Amino acid sequence: MTTALLAPTRHRSRTAPLAAGWLALWGVLALISTRTGTGYPFGAGDRDSEANLLRLVPASAGPPLFAAVLLTAGVVALAMSGPAAHPSRPLRVLLLGYGWAVAFVLAVVVPDTRVLIMLGYAPILLLGAPFGWPPVDYSDVFTWTLLCKGAAMAGGVLLGLAVLGWQRRTAGACAVCGRDGADQGWTTPAAAARWGRWAAWTAAVIPTLYALTRFAWAAGVPLGISRDFLDEMHRTGLVWAGAGLGAFAVVGAVLTLGLVRPWGERFPGWMVGLAGRRVPVALAVVPATLVALSVTAGSLGLLTAHRFWELVGGLSVTTLPMLLWPLWGIALGAAAYAYLLRRRGGCRRCGRS
Repeated sequence: MTTALLAPTRHRSRTAPLAAGWLALWGVLALISTRTGTGYPFGAGDRDSEANLLRLVPASAGPPLFAAVLLTAGVVALAMSGPAAHPSRPLRVLLLGYGWAVAFVLAVVVPDTRVLIMLGYAPILLLGAPFGWPPVDYSDVFTWTLLCKGAAMAGGVLLGLAVLGWQRRTAGACAVCGRDGADQGWTTPAAAARWGRWAAWTAAVIPTLYALTRFAWAAGVPLGISRDFLDEMHRTGLVWAGAGLGAFAVVGAVLTLGLVRPWGERFPGWMVGLAGRRVPVALAVVPATLVALSVTAGSLGLLTAHRFWELVGGLSVTTLPMLLWPLWGIALGAAAYAYLLRRRGGCRRCGRS
């Protein structure tokens, strides 16, 4: 038992150096932006700044602030890449607090609805590009600002993984699976199946409610909005964009239920060539986690935007599903974690099961 507990502590993190390099790269770019006064993608450089919490940060302070935070976080991640020592409790709390705070800001605060919208429209944009449909200027869609938001989310995820591994190793647990030999009742497959079912159904119902309002608008029913506003959306074609996002939400809701259904563990019979085979855990967990992060990030900026409440006219049938977006993101993340707990099996590194 003693050997098993010490083995993970000597393990070197592979994610931490990657996170350190990624953060350092963007930290240097922020330094260049500070020096040149150009290239800062947020504030005045972001056409969606009203739906992004970074609108609260003065544009002049943004680049040096990002440079300091990113470069410091890169140093922290690099320090976490070696064999775990036994830091003092105050130092451990300080490093973990800073690491988790920066990871949250990068993964949830910096991105906004633009990332979520791109996830919804990506299949249409990519498949339709060779045929010239939809008729959009792709250089106007895939912008420098969008790239920076995606890079921030990637950096936040990498840093979060690095901090999680270091947190586990400094606590004497396995850096990969988090097991420390003590039985945690709520993490057992049976317990995860129970609370994971509630989380999955919650994460499926909320986007379905959102989709119903968008489908109603497409059908000409002014559900929760005025007839004039609906007519305007039909004239501009905005209503079909909403219907597209609604369809994406329904597909996501169905796939979410796969986290608690048998066909989410083994491919169903109609999938020729894959029928009966086990679904790779990462194939379900990674997309679900990405969407959970994107939904949570999008809701923070959107629901705090003054113009959003002006357009929708306050609390209504339209806004209620969107007010539940933070719960959607949390529930989807919980459902994905429950799926992982049920299917992860024994750990290849520490041997615990």
